[in-house]
Amino acid sequence: MSIPSRATDGRREEAERHIPEQQFQQRETTGSLVSYVLPVYNEVEGIRGFHDELAAAVATRPEYDYEFVYVNDGSADGSLRLLREIASEDTRVRVVDFARNFGHQLAITAGLDHAAGDAVIIMDTDLQDPPKVSLHMVDEWASGAEIVSARRRTRTDTWFKRLTAHGYYRLLRRCAEVDIPVDTGDFRLLDRRAAEELRGFRERGRFIRGMVASMGFQQSEVVFDRDERFAGQTKYPMRKMLRLAADGVTSFSTAPLQLITRMGFVSLVLAVLGILYSVTLRIFFPQVTVSGWTMIMVVMLFLGGVQMLSLGVIGSYVGRIYSEVQQRPLYIVRKVIRHDDD
Repeated sequence: MSIPSRATDGRREEAERHIPEQQFQQRETTGSLVSYVLPVYNEVEGIRGFHDELAAAVATRPEYDYEFVYVNDGSADGSLRLLREIASEDTRVRVVDFARNFGHQLAITAGLDHAAGDAVIIMDTDLQDPPKVSLHMVDEWASGAEIVSARRRTRTDTWFKRLTAHGYYRLLRRCAEVDIPVDTGDFRLLDRRAAEELRGFRERGRFIRGMVASMGFQQSEVVFDRDERFAGQTKYPMRKMLRLAADGVTSFSTAPLQLITRMGFVSLVLAVLGILYSVTLRIFFPQVTVSGWTMIMVVMLFLGGVQMLSLGVIGSYVGRIYSEVQQRPLYIVRKVIRHDDD
């Protein structure tokens, strides 16, 4: 079933609700509190426009109460000042101000820790995730779904990002020990029960979309067209994207370690073949055994490369263990700003 909605500033806001095969039990949600968890990092150019559009969207659903939990992830561009102004104007706004930049995934975690809603919606503030699509997610929740994911039907990113994201999600789904939906980010709705369970996940190397997939519950999805950024530059450069991708693989798959085992067997087979080849030459063709430098170098470089790659993969897992056993706080909050604060 397709649900049309009014376009704003040329941005597409059509969403398609995908009802799963199992039928959920309709729940009574009138008067429920819906919390929005909104991580912010250097979004001074677009945060005002985002909040206005979000407020206009939820105004069409007056049967719910709302709270907007903005998490300032150590912004250095005046975003905090603007968030203070928004909080002073809107009683529904709360701002969780980090002591420094802790990263997008930990900003989401802090927002979940502070959200009190019967349903919690996680979304970015760059308007690539249209606020009106979140209302279709609320409809799915009212229909009985406990987790509603927003799957991207199309996206306006560069061809390189589209290609790598397409390949990565499918590779991760193939390797992971849980069924992680493809083409979905952190834009999703969690029922209060699911949100409480997610709060119990306290590892440092966080891949929240994988954590959500691992919990189970009754899940549904909304398909939407992802727009380009409303303002500013992306806060996920290649370095952060690769780190998030590595967290996704190492958090929910031991495939890299299994690959090392397979590479070890392959290396063993090649070594045995090399030994047989060398012995055969020595016994039956002693006149050609003087020249062996090329063979030795190929074998040494191959085994050296395999060993270094294996150590790197093992080091990634050991590094995660080291970070976890330190048991340091996931994040530090400088202050929580509310409407009535001076």
